[in-house]
Amino acid sequence: MAILSAAAYFLSRHPFWSLLLLIAGCNGVALLLSHWTGSKRWLWLCAIGVAAGIANLPGGRHLNAWFLHTCGTAGSATVVGIDEVPISYSEQAVFAYRAVLRTADGADVNVDFDTLNVALYPPRASDLLPPPGEPFAVRYVPGFERNIAIMVDESGYGRRHRLNQDREPVRRAAAQLAVSPRNPRFAAEYRDAVRMFLRAHRDALDPAEARALEDSVSAAGR
Repeated sequence: MAILSAAAYFLSRHPFWSLLLLIAGCNGVALLLSHWTGSKRWLWLCAIGVAAGIANLPGGRHLNAWFLHTCGTAGSATVVGIDEVPISYSEQAVFAYRAVLRTADGADVNVDFDTLNVALYPPRASDLLPPPGEPFAVRYVPGFERNIAIMVDESGYGRRHRLNQDREPVRRAAAQLAVSPRNPRFAAEYRDAVRMFLRAHRDALDPAEARALEDSVSAAGR
């Protein structure tokens, strides 16, 4: 499994080199098989190499994240340093992160990633990186610990972000209702927003806040 992790690490960290290697490897296999068998039907492997290399350019880190989520071991890590890299991507600055991984058996391993190749799971969290000094959940494969995937939804910073995101419809509905408290449509939208929010996050809320939201639902539209 460590060998697979090392391969996934290379594909995600070096997508342009991977493109060349995938094309060259598939072309080489196709030519050898065509030569040995005397048939040109194996040349379709050339197209597979091109397609795989191109798909890996944007998708390599997501494939790596899925692999580690599926096959990896749970651990935790903490960012200890962030540096801006003297390059930009799509006119956005690139940042390099240095972190310490605490493995399941208590060992400490130095790891690094940057905003272009970081493996985040689930993929919808592709721009949500951990803050310095706060432990976050990761998965890794023993034997190749330097390859990690950040489990955003299992980390405190990710849960807080999701909570704030899901709270936003409640804020909008409350502001709308404050403009016209007697509007039945605004009251219904507020009640629906609060109920959906409580259904998803009741366990994460302070009990007093949850009760206040429930009371506001009862009072909406009166």
